[in-house]
Amino acid sequence: MLTWNIILYDKMNPVTFQIKPFDALTAFELYELLKLRTDIFVVEQQCPYPELDYKDYKAFHVMMYCKDEMIGCLRLLPRGVSYPEDPSIGRVAIKASFRGKKLGTPLMKQGIGFIKKQWRADSIRISGQLYLKRFYESMSFQQVSEEYLEDGIPHIEMLLELK
Repeated sequence: MLTWNIILYDKMNPVTFQIKPFDALTAFELYELLKLRTDIFVVEQQCPYPELDYKDYKAFHVMMYCKDEMIGCLRLLPRGVSYPEDPSIGRVAIKASFRGKKLGTPLMKQGIGFIKKQWRADSIRISGQLYLKRFYESMSFQQVSEEYLEDGIPHIEMLLELK
């Protein structure tokens, strides 16, 4: 089991990160993680889709906290789960009240760093919502597909070369 805390300080509050495999999540952590993702991807984006897709079992989950509140999360999937050739990052979510504070970048950096160090991958592939293309490009992801609809939302496949 790999679990660690990384502390960043913004102007007001410490932000901490934990990274855990599915089987190390507590019932409370799993509930908070699924609630955050459902609040954003199903309710806020008005997109009924199967949030529970069995991939969480194989994932490492990056959880971002401010004090004791989960304010962001993402999941890291090993090669062969979403893409045969690359590990991937998905379900990137920041609680609405914490958006605009530039917390997406450190959240993504935790995931990228884990994949580089723990899985020694050469690249990371994502299926990103089209409106977040510039955000992902700011971390050196490059678009590698045409636009497509996933659950009714425009997406693009993007690749980050880690060499």
